[in-house]
Amino acid sequence: MQTLWTQIKTVLWNVFNRPTITDILDIFIVAFLLYELLMLTKETRASAVLKGLAMLLLASWVSDLLGLTALNWVLLNVVNNGALVLVILFQPELRKALEQIGRGALRDSSHPTDQEESARIIREVTNSILSLSRRRVGALIVFEQRIGLKDVIETGTRIDSRISGALLENIFEPNTPLHDGAVVIRSTQIMAAACILSLSEGKAISRELGTRHRAALGITETTDAVTLIVSEETGIISLAREGRLTRHLDRTALEAVLSGMYHQRDTSLWATLLEKTKRRKGGAV
Repeated sequence: MQTLWTQIKTVLWNVFNRPTITDILDIFIVAFLLYELLMLTKETRASAVLKGLAMLLLASWVSDLLGLTALNWVLLNVVNNGALVLVILFQPELRKALEQIGRGALRDSSHPTDQEESARIIREVTNSILSLSRRRVGALIVFEQRIGLKDVIETGTRIDSRISGALLENIFEPNTPLHDGAVVIRSTQIMAAACILSLSEGKAISRELGTRHRAALGITETTDAVTLIVSEETGIISLAREGRLTRHLDRTALEAVLSGMYHQRDTSLWATLLEKTKRRKGGAV
């Protein structure tokens, strides 16, 4: 522990007592580049991976300071090999980030919701989904949470509109240009429609469920998004969250789900309601 404290004091002394103009410029450039990288990825799924990589780097540094040789060796190998894996896995996100740097693209901003606006959104979305269900009009609505869905939004047609039940119903109306694909909602805005989602490859999904349900599960397996689905064949309303599907939602369950997102309540409230819905109608997958 004494060695650790000595190393920390040495690092702090070098930072605050020996910097030259070149050192300050170097630190400023690196900080700026890191900031821009975080801003470019904060609305995409790559942001969660970057946080994980940062934790690994921190753990590697701490293990080196503490003299944990074996752990440090493992972490360094994971970080060194992981960099190449990240480039391969997130090649689309990296390409888009470089394109944004070249264009100097502006970043989107989200707006917090107040109680009155939250109540309006819950009412509008609930009524529109129930209406679509009664008329057996298929729908797929993705609610962005902490992990951004900018890369998904860019696959569809940009709308940037205040949430409206009438607009949602009109989007999913059959034989209209935007009825295929998913609608992505961020906070109080309908960001885009006709978005393309990757399908889940889970083997346990019921064969009676089509691509709309598989797409809903796919996005929730890789992000923390919450997705609501209306079946075109049966009108059944379903919820996809964390790679799990709950079917046969009614008005009470819908309002509980939306309240959990927009009023920031404890998710156990609406989870309990969904469990009751599953037991009552026996439709959980």
